[in-house]
Amino acid sequence: MKVIVFGATGGVGQSVVSQGLENGLEISAFVRTPAKLGISHKNLTVIQGDAFNLKEVSEAIAGHDAVISCLGSSQGMKKSTELQEMVKNIVTGMKEQNVKRIVYTASAGVDREIPGVSGKLVMGMLKNPLKDHRAAVEYIKENGLNYTIARPMGLTNGPLTGDYRESDTSVPEKAKSIARADVAHFIVKALQDARYNHASVGISN
Repeated sequence: MKVIVFGATGGVGQSVVSQGLENGLEISAFVRTPAKLGISHKNLTVIQGDAFNLKEVSEAIAGHDAVISCLGSSQGMKKSTELQEMVKNIVTGMKEQNVKRIVYTASAGVDREIPGVSGKLVMGMLKNPLKDHRAAVEYIKENGLNYTIARPMGLTNGPLTGDYRESDTSVPEKAKSIARADVAHFIVKALQDARYNHASVGISN
């Protein structure tokens, strides 16, 4: 399977590239700054480009079987439409190139699903990035793609365990955090498993 990864130089993205290659995928990493990737492999192609540029995005998607997005906003907690702008380019490129499968890394709270007072606090704190993720997810869903939305809890730099919990309706019980490497493990697994087609999954260690 040939897969293009957007946001490949981030913490989750780098782990997706590494684990995808270990699992026999052919990976294209779409990156603004190739030097930040720090991975080389015979089945890895590095494509330099800008996710805000529709032409570059669409041309990069050509010839792939699936798309993985690990994109984040550069605006932190500020109001932003960066994610939805980049996702609109990816979705348009997928339609132009007749690619149907996408795994999108959002965040827990994107479905307003974190329970309790602490959940409300977290979702309030993250309201701007969650709003941007929410608009991006809705755009993916509206365009008839075969999607999986990953909704990880707080990201850590812990080691890969492969031992995490999933919830397709909310977030796992007493969920707090998940290692970026385990988020990547879920993404690579879900990409190739039809049970995760048209699914939005909360994940936590």
